[in-house]
Amino acid sequence: MMQEFEILDFIQNNLRTPVGDAVMPLITMLGNGAALWIVLGCCLLAQKKHRKTAAVLFLALGIETLICNVYLKNAVAAARPCDLNTSVKLLVSKPQDYSFPSGHTGASFAAVTALRLGKVRKWHLALLPACLISFSRLYLYVHFPSDIAGGILVGICSGFLAYGCVSFLANRHIIP
Repeated sequence: MMQEFEILDFIQNNLRTPVGDAVMPLITMLGNGAALWIVLGCCLLAQKKHRKTAAVLFLALGIETLICNVYLKNAVAAARPCDLNTSVKLLVSKPQDYSFPSGHTGASFAAVTALRLGKVRKWHLALLPACLISFSRLYLYVHFPSDIAGGILVGICSGFLAYGCVSFLANRHIIP
């Protein structure tokens, strides 16, 4: 836990800038409710060749939400860094749920994994917003680095699970 505060404090003391303070809350908002990824999924759904990938993406987001926000956050019940160190001035409203794992990060990496497994040609471009959203959670002092790592793991696993489910159903002609 002490090493995690050292990382967060390094970010606070060395990486915070007025521009970052203005931009990071906006970047984190892209991850609120998986908004960016839902919009992307709708764009994929509008293209016939990417409908299966859209289904994987939406299912991955659903799985990630259940695992992360419904189960793990409540099972682990980890305090957020801003709950343990109240001296840091928050740039966003203090989240009311638990810290581990990061849902913003989980949703982001569930989406990236769905895009990769769905063979979307420029899937790697989604890595930039996914990483920025994840980093914003550290910058804003609302998650520990281990929360981010947990979110990445849950997101990737959710993407693989969703891909497997959609492929299974498609191979049995249950879905087109």
